[in-house]
Amino acid sequence: MKAGLFLMPSHPPERDTFEALQWDLDTIEYADKLGYCEAWIGEHFTAIWEPVPAPDLMVAQALLKTERIKLGVGSFLLPFHHPAELAQRIAYLDHMAQGRFMFGVGAGGIATDMELFQIDVEANQHREMTREALEIILGIWDNTDKAPWRYEGKYWSVNLPALDEYEYATLGSFRKPFTKPYPPIGISAASPNSTTLRMAGERGFLPMSLGLNAQYMPGHWDAVLEGAAEAGKEPPSRSDWRVVRDFWVADTDEEARETAWNGGLGRAWRDYLHPLFSFGPHPITRNMKHDESLPDEAVTPEYIMEHMWLVGSSQTVADKIRALYESAGGFGVLLGMVVDQKGDDKRWKHSMRLMQEEVMPLLADLEF
Repeated sequence: MKAGLFLMPSHPPERDTFEALQWDLDTIEYADKLGYCEAWIGEHFTAIWEPVPAPDLMVAQALLKTERIKLGVGSFLLPFHHPAELAQRIAYLDHMAQGRFMFGVGAGGIATDMELFQIDVEANQHREMTREALEIILGIWDNTDKAPWRYEGKYWSVNLPALDEYEYATLGSFRKPFTKPYPPIGISAASPNSTTLRMAGERGFLPMSLGLNAQYMPGHWDAVLEGAAEAGKEPPSRSDWRVVRDFWVADTDEEARETAWNGGLGRAWRDYLHPLFSFGPHPITRNMKHDESLPDEAVTPEYIMEHMWLVGSSQTVADKIRALYESAGGFGVLLGMVVDQKGDDKRWKHSMRLMQEEVMPLLADLEF
């Protein structure tokens, strides 16, 4: 098993935009020095606690500050982008990264983001647009330079001109990704038996599971397998499966719980994530229960800390990860959720170091 990071990125509303960016970049740079394998950066447009509408710009800056860590956008919310434009930007960024870029895609989940772009969630428009956008992006990348290509879709139409010699210039489609045939593609999901993850199986994408309790995790992998079977493809490797969890490692269990709850992680859940996940149009806290008989209102931030977070000493956190691994049937990469720890940077970096240098060696036997 390997360890990576997942940055929403999450910052409290009063945080200065430039200072927040620098904190994120510092975290990624430190993760690179510690040997974390990858870091994914999220995208949202109207979430004050997730104030990054252009994660590829952060990736571009992080590339200059790091040497080995792979960087991904997790995820570009495809309904909010014209796929022809995004295909060109991603191909260009992949050349900048020289093999260190991963292309994450998603359908979106913030209601106000959907409102901003006038997406009809109830009609499943966001998922339809995601599939169509991917068809266009991959079609552009797969197309040979000399052949024109046209796509007439429900939401977008694209007319890709062939590279040709005009009397005044050489013009046409020419930019392909650096990675052949294209960078690794990840797709994330947070609902049980996710239909989105079926696409991971159909296409051979990297599946990423967010915020579900252990009893729901096997259903996520089942969805991947079902997608692969329907597409007539070989089952993917569990080593490609990414699982996202909040983490906080300290020298003792008591210190870890106290500093996690009273620090940035506890505040992010109390002030933002728990209200968002509990009372939004599509609440998902019910998927965080370890016992179906519990009422939804029992899933408080304290409950989530107890049953979802990876909090404790190095041995305790390793034991929790092992239990999650076994209940899920195995996965390859644990992505630690990152939230702003302004004012507590020393303990945050200590937690990052303990995770990589003490926790992960205790899990070295979890291999495929």
